[in-house]
Amino acid sequence: MNSIRLLMALVALGWAGVTAAAEPLKLAVIMPLSGPFALIGEEAVKQLKAAADRLNAKGGLYDGRKIEVVAFDGKANAQDSLLALRQAIDRGHRYVSSGISSVVHALSDGVAKHNARNPEGRILLINFDGRDPALTEAKCNFWHFRVNYHTDTEMDFMTEYLARQSAVRKVYLINQDYAFGQAIQRASRDLLQKKRPDIQIVGDDLIPLGKVKDFAPFASKIRASGADTVVTGNWGNDIFLLVKAGHDAGLEVRYFTLVGNVAGTTAGLGVAGAGKVWSLFPWHANETPNPYDKYNETYKTQYKSAENFDYIPAHRTIGMLAKAIDSARSDDTLKVAYALEGMTYDGPEGRVWMRREDHQLIAPHYLASLVKAGQPGARFDVGGTGLGWKTVHSSKAGETLPAINCKMERP
Repeated sequence: MNSIRLLMALVALGWAGVTAAAEPLKLAVIMPLSGPFALIGEEAVKQLKAAADRLNAKGGLYDGRKIEVVAFDGKANAQDSLLALRQAIDRGHRYVSSGISSVVHALSDGVAKHNARNPEGRILLINFDGRDPALTEAKCNFWHFRVNYHTDTEMDFMTEYLARQSAVRKVYLINQDYAFGQAIQRASRDLLQKKRPDIQIVGDDLIPLGKVKDFAPFASKIRASGADTVVTGNWGNDIFLLVKAGHDAGLEVRYFTLVGNVAGTTAGLGVAGAGKVWSLFPWHANETPNPYDKYNETYKTQYKSAENFDYIPAHRTIGMLAKAIDSARSDDTLKVAYALEGMTYDGPEGRVWMRREDHQLIAPHYLASLVKAGQPGARFDVGGTGLGWKTVHSSKAGETLPAINCKMERP
């Protein structure tokens, strides 16, 4: 009888081990899922889930476990995002991902404080689209990794292009009044002055994030300034309404932005943006080769998305996290963080790498114009709009290297 009981206990323990091993590794994603920026958050979550599902279909992590993406509503503000972080921690999630600079600042600080108090339950934060340079400079944090470029590097690339355009003589700046917009404002002024001192900054506005409903007054100001070019980090309704107001006012200006890969942007711009909007991308679906070419329509159908499967920061989040866990042969956040430092990763955009000194990803840049889809270089449209993005300029990883301004404390 004792032998039978022992055998049954061993079997039960065996099943418990199988169950534990099968538990997925959960990635908490904190993005706006309600309010004016809900579409952006929802679409980012879809891209993350699709990337995780593709990885899981190939076998998942080194131990056979899958990655599960769990979404939390941060409502695009720091306070609600910190509440979401607390919920994720209370549920046992040790990996967190997010975008939006002001939100990532709050989360990075919150994660650092939590980890200092809870060394046995430390959290790792992967930032896929919070682009304020300070996040990997003055406010750098061992537990924070950014898998996209920051605005100073993006603006260095963009202003290099603008400086070579003889038609660019008068530039109007309009940006959202928070960390990301302020960084673009500052970099635009400094870099244009350095590269083309003859270019005039004829306007400079900071607007409250997502609060302006009527951009007609700004269109009037741009017209009165004589600007031929608008540089803006606006995203969501703030870019849609700006460009449409300019279109309605008959403005003959070109808009240069950094947010063409943000969900809903192409549809929001529509015909008002065709031939008038240029945007930076970390990569996009009309680049060749495109390894997602055949999967693109499957993604749209399966995840009920109007976007192309090309939001590469989300794909890097999943792929680099999985590679780090596999390399560490552990999901311990400290071991995974050290595995991420210095990591190289091959995506459709080529080889990228994570700089050890500041946890800043080094990757290529693409500048693309919004054009009618179907022409050479613009095979895929976005959201059934008949419009797509066509690359006009690009750089390889490492051609534009951000300075290292981080003094990081390591555990």
